[in-house]
Amino acid sequence: MGNRSTLLIMLLILCHGVSMTMGICDVEDQVDNSSKSDKLFLLENSKSMVKTDAGEMRVLEGYGGRISDRRLHIGFIDMEPNSLFVPQYLDSTLILFVLSGEAKVGFTYENKLAERKLKKGDVYQIPAGSAFYLSNTKDSKKLHIICSIDPSESLGLGIFQSFYIGGGSNPVSVLSGFQPEVLESAFNVSESELKKLFTQQHEGPIVHVGHSHSKASSLWTKFLQLKEDEKLHHMKKMMQDQEDEVDIEEVEKKASWSWRKLLESVFGDEIENKKRDNVAHKSPHSCNLYDRKPDFKNSYGWSVALDGSEYSPLKSSGIGIYHVNLKPGSMMTPHVNPRATEYGIVVKGSGRIQIIFPNGTNAMDTSIKEGDVFFVPRYFAFSQIASSSEQLDFFGFTTSSKKNKPQFLVGATSLMKTLMGPELAAAFGVSEDTIKNILNAQHEGVIIPTQRDTLVETNCKKNELNFLEMVPKIETIMT
Repeated sequence: MGNRSTLLIMLLILCHGVSMTMGICDVEDQVDNSSKSDKLFLLENSKSMVKTDAGEMRVLEGYGGRISDRRLHIGFIDMEPNSLFVPQYLDSTLILFVLSGEAKVGFTYENKLAERKLKKGDVYQIPAGSAFYLSNTKDSKKLHIICSIDPSESLGLGIFQSFYIGGGSNPVSVLSGFQPEVLESAFNVSESELKKLFTQQHEGPIVHVGHSHSKASSLWTKFLQLKEDEKLHHMKKMMQDQEDEVDIEEVEKKASWSWRKLLESVFGDEIENKKRDNVAHKSPHSCNLYDRKPDFKNSYGWSVALDGSEYSPLKSSGIGIYHVNLKPGSMMTPHVNPRATEYGIVVKGSGRIQIIFPNGTNAMDTSIKEGDVFFVPRYFAFSQIASSSEQLDFFGFTTSSKKNKPQFLVGATSLMKTLMGPELAAAFGVSEDTIKNILNAQHEGVIIPTQRDTLVETNCKKNELNFLEMVPKIETIMT
């Protein structure tokens, strides 16, 4: 028995050693391969998931290796004026951020239909499995949305899987596969009516809405024009309308509204307006990132973050949000995120990003521009630098809904400044006076000017002092 126990312990130690070795080798392989690519932490080659004349959804697949604590995909939704992303549900949670334009999102909450209007800067969460639709009701302005896609609940059938509720030949409704007798019983309508319901739509998942477009898209147009309570009222009325003999005009009218019976079955029965108001009041609200006071701001830029304690839907999804603006020639000092992996999207301007491996070697040093997407693994040190000619503006997601609390390694309020003393001096092999002189030279923190700008500013101040010292001598000579 004792020999068996000893053998088991040795086996466990051996397995642990193998796993540790695999982890170390994995990092070493990345270090070796880092010289082969200067874009190791850039997400490239986006996939077009949906594309029609009315809009497009593109997705960049997140990294899921050992060095990433959690995988996220980054999506971009672009919609033309007067367009609709048809009702559906996903196997992944979405967090929407309205980059520009205005949107209206309709969604299910406690089996009821609720709607929210979203404007530029708004953040909104759509949980996995929740039926929703998205519309751009503006006549002349495009809608641009950045979203995070959490695949943790995904079926694994791709980046994510859409289940379209409304649809025809394109997209195909998730209900189309059921046998006719099943759908006839479920809807309590004839097979001919169901055939009209499931054959009208052929323009794709994002459709134009408005009088100038096709008959199929006009079905969605009429729906969007109704008030919220009228939508449910009309759907209930159509469910109760079982007349056998109607004229052709009435048949066409019923056909144009028949798909709403489907929404009725999904979204629930009509209730009193007062109760619906209560549901709308209780349903998740949006939060505007631009209405918040920056967490940090100085002459060189600002940053703002949103976490689960400030917007509760983020707490359930475990996602945080941030936005940073660096003025031309400024930078975020080298820092590390101890709680989360960071995904960033450059929304304006250009600059550089440097990311460092744990062994102190350079993992990536590359230029970034508008539209680029990068990610920084948890614990990895990194720095973003704006170009000298234009600002660097980037928005992003973090894989934790708790306050991120980044650790800035250098600067007036940095980790090194806190650790300043004989121990830190000994670690660098220099005197304590030397380390103090170096660390006290930087008077700015978090967002600072680049060295070139700092030297120019210092030289200007020196020249100004020299000139002031010369003033009395010049006055003496003049008199």
